[in-house]
Amino acid sequence: MVAEPPHSAGAPRATDRPGDESPFALGLLLRRAHWHAAGVMGEALRPLGIELRHFAVLIVLVNEGPTVQRDLVTATGSDKAGIMRVVDDLEGKGLAVRKAVPGDRRARAVEITPAGLELFDAAHAAAEPLAERVVGGLGPGESEVLTELLTRITHPTDGEA
Repeated sequence: MVAEPPHSAGAPRATDRPGDESPFALGLLLRRAHWHAAGVMGEALRPLGIELRHFAVLIVLVNEGPTVQRDLVTATGSDKAGIMRVVDDLEGKGLAVRKAVPGDRRARAVEITPAGLELFDAAHAAAEPLAERVVGGLGPGESEVLTELLTRITHPTDGEA
């Protein structure tokens, strides 16, 4: 006989199904929504020869300019080894270059190339026809509301959470 895991009687079990009242429900639904959105975005990027992890670094380089690798780790939520592989890939494709940082012999800043900027723009054009699939089940105006709510969650202002 297999023993059931201990839990409080009547305690909600975490799922990602509609109506779940578990304290994990929102996080699990956000995870499922992320998988869906990442799949759609990956589909747009695949013909361009890059993955979402590459595009995440290009976004930082476009927004921040040349960026040291340790800051790319923080900005993308990746780890050091993962960023090294992504930057190696981007360099190999001619989309980014590593340059010495003046005053720090060990640090290298990653900089987007003109080809990287061109690909960045092409990625946006490729994603345009697919973007609606991310929020296809929402009604008029709901996409904007969802964007507003997710923005407030992910970029809270000082003093709010």
